[in-house]
Amino acid sequence: MQDHEPIKTNVDRRYFFQRALSVVVAGAAAPAAIGLLARPAGVYAQSNLSPDAALQELLAGNERFVANQLTSIAHDLVILKEHTVEKQEPFAAVLACADSRVPVELVFDQTIGHIFVTRVAGNLVTPEIIASLEYSVAVLGIKTLLVLGHTNCGAVKAGMKADSVPGQISALYPHLQPAVQQSGGSLDKAIHANAKVQAELLGTASPVIRDAIKAGKLKLDFGVYDLGSGKVTLG
Repeated sequence: MQDHEPIKTNVDRRYFFQRALSVVVAGAAAPAAIGLLARPAGVYAQSNLSPDAALQELLAGNERFVANQLTSIAHDLVILKEHTVEKQEPFAAVLACADSRVPVELVFDQTIGHIFVTRVAGNLVTPEIIASLEYSVAVLGIKTLLVLGHTNCGAVKAGMKADSVPGQISALYPHLQPAVQQSGGSLDKAIHANAKVQAELLGTASPVIRDAIKAGKLKLDFGVYDLGSGKVTLG
């Protein structure tokens, strides 16, 4: 993954002034207003990021995460929650594994309302996942869609062994077989191949996603998150 400079975006000015006015009307103290003015910039609703720039914003956030220099934790969560009660306007969607070691918003240094996240063991593409991501594209207008695998993935590891397991865990195996067959027995290769296979499936099985890509409205990519370093490397 190449180094990228963090992308600077403007806060919605109309929303800013509405909030500032409400502070004055409520008789808030001057320090509160100063705190609002000092709120760090980020990707907010009605962002005009291009598909490429939206992907770069994810990568820039990941660079901050790796460097332990998060900015999302400084956002005013009260304001964010108020602003997203009626609607959501994320700039990106991520299909990730359900693994507890992959906290998607933290990995990309984002917060409430910024990323539309779908998660399932093995970051697999199923009809339900496709439907969810189509909603993010067709209704929410996300600009970039990333399939995110991760190192030492238990689901991929299980798919490679294909052992007898309890319940419906083995239902994951068929989805993983294309990647397993390309891996040559290497877990790392299987994880990378699986992220690629699932991204390709999204781009072909869904006419909504495929058409958005063709129209230049959406960027689709895949990558792998390293559990040790915290770094996301694109395919």
